[in-house]
Amino acid sequence: MIPFFLLFLAFIWFVLLAAGLYFALRVVQPKCCSVEETYRIEIETGRMDETEWLSWKKQEVTIKSPYGYDLFGVYLPIPGATKSVIIAHGITYTLFGSVKYVNIFRRRGFNVLLYDHRNHGRSGGRWSTFGYYEKHDLAAWLTWVREKTGNGGAVGVLGESYGAAIGLQCAAETLGVDFLICDCCFSDLMDLLAYHLNLDYHLPAFPLLPLASLWSKWLTGMAFGDISPLRDAASLQVPILFTHGANDQFTPARMSVALFEAKTAGRRVLYLAPNADHAEAFFSAPMAYEAQVDAFLADCVLGS
Repeated sequence: MIPFFLLFLAFIWFVLLAAGLYFALRVVQPKCCSVEETYRIEIETGRMDETEWLSWKKQEVTIKSPYGYDLFGVYLPIPGATKSVIIAHGITYTLFGSVKYVNIFRRRGFNVLLYDHRNHGRSGGRWSTFGYYEKHDLAAWLTWVREKTGNGGAVGVLGESYGAAIGLQCAAETLGVDFLICDCCFSDLMDLLAYHLNLDYHLPAFPLLPLASLWSKWLTGMAFGDISPLRDAASLQVPILFTHGANDQFTPARMSVALFEAKTAGRRVLYLAPNADHAEAFFSAPMAYEAQVDAFLADCVLGS
């Protein structure tokens, strides 16, 4: 007969493996909002003016990811514009979450591209990998924008939260990013997940987080430790404006502070919006936010 303590240990191990799988799936297969839901939410909250959105000249675009699935985007051109920006939305959302930032750039003469990440909105792809695959999707969009404009003008990225981490990782591997605006970016995926294990579940990171990372590696090819914008920031020379809500409870503002401190080469700016929560730095104080963007663009793009 198998000793009781061995059965007990086997049971504990089974529970830990199952918990690790559950948490891994929560991370790489999050419940995403539909296109229709995000459109409605943005209008109802006043973050998106439907009349204005419908009035803009736009082009729906589908390109192929380097991994074979379709990527969906909306291109908003300005006649004669030589500069462009790609806006990357946050996790579980769609490109409609990026519309609130559009006028910041249209008023300053930028073409704008909005797009859905893989496993979000109208794009394909099964897993959400926090930049592991998404950075190469963004690189494909950068190539598309440069081919579309054909003028050699500056092309930058504004990313919000998940999108900011993707933009930063993309810039670390791609020469095509001329400037970055990283809004409420996380610094390290393991750090962020450990924070949420404690905040949401009152659990320690060990042993659940390493087990979940192993499951993620097996399922998607991405281990959690592969994703570290903090590690990438140390090698970047591209100009970056880091913005963050000072009262962010989802992604602590200390993460943008750490990213700012890690980037020691090239232009860097840090703006912590007072009293703002997650992804609220712009709407909590639009004029102050735009002033930060203005000064940043004037220094590294518009004045060049």
